[in-house]
Amino acid sequence: MRNDIRELWQRYESGELDAESAEERVYETLDGFLDALEAGEIRAAEKHDGAWEANEWVKRGILLNFGIRDTAGHEYGGVTYYDVLPLRETTDLPERGTRNTPDGTVLRRGAHIGSSCIMMSPSFVNIGASVGDGTLVDSCNTVGSCAQIGANVKLGANTLIGGVLEPVESTPVIVEDDVTLGAGCRVTSGFVVGEGSIVGENTLLTPRIPVYDLVDEEILYGHLPSNRRAFTRFVESGLGDHDLFDGGAFKPAVVALDVEDDTLAQVEREEALR
Repeated sequence: MRNDIRELWQRYESGELDAESAEERVYETLDGFLDALEAGEIRAAEKHDGAWEANEWVKRGILLNFGIRDTAGHEYGGVTYYDVLPLRETTDLPERGTRNTPDGTVLRRGAHIGSSCIMMSPSFVNIGASVGDGTLVDSCNTVGSCAQIGANVKLGANTLIGGVLEPVESTPVIVEDDVTLGAGCRVTSGFVVGEGSIVGENTLLTPRIPVYDLVDEEILYGHLPSNRRAFTRFVESGLGDHDLFDGGAFKPAVVALDVEDDTLAQVEREEALR
């Protein structure tokens, strides 16, 4: 499949392949590619030697599905919508103990949903995203294109996981196993949330905002280490000397501490309620 996608990409890049010229074999390859994404057999990013790396050929396969398909009408909830792809079939979910609530749980074609997951409405999981076993995607959540969400993760209500499809070499947002993100969190631009971390409500995690790790006493960008309790605080900004900022100016930062026993106990109680 990797070789087939690479061949199609070369033809597409050279202008030889488009929606009008694509033969049936091309669409069979692309449909098989989407099936493999949904089954979790291929992923947009994987961890090698402790570091996450994008699978460029997988991201190119996703782009091909947009580049050489025509927009068409599809039915969902009695409404006709227009897109290049239909939504993902969900008939495979019950046999794996996964459930999705009605009126707005949207799983796009090419999204992988693991076993024993809970998908609350309204929520949206985009193409190329992977949601691990036992994960809760709560109401008003978005899991962006190619985002990799681990097993036993809790995404609190109104959480945004950003998508990173292009450039193809860029690693998407990663949320590793056993992470809890409080309501209203935002994780964007390829940020990596380390395994077992607990992130407070309304925290913004992006490579442009520093993480003050008080455990290892270092300042990090783009990565929250494993087993941290993180929350937003404000630190002094260099703009504080400007005449317009009477009383000083401050910028957001993230503070990371050790996960404490009482915090873990709260998470365990929420798991029992689930």
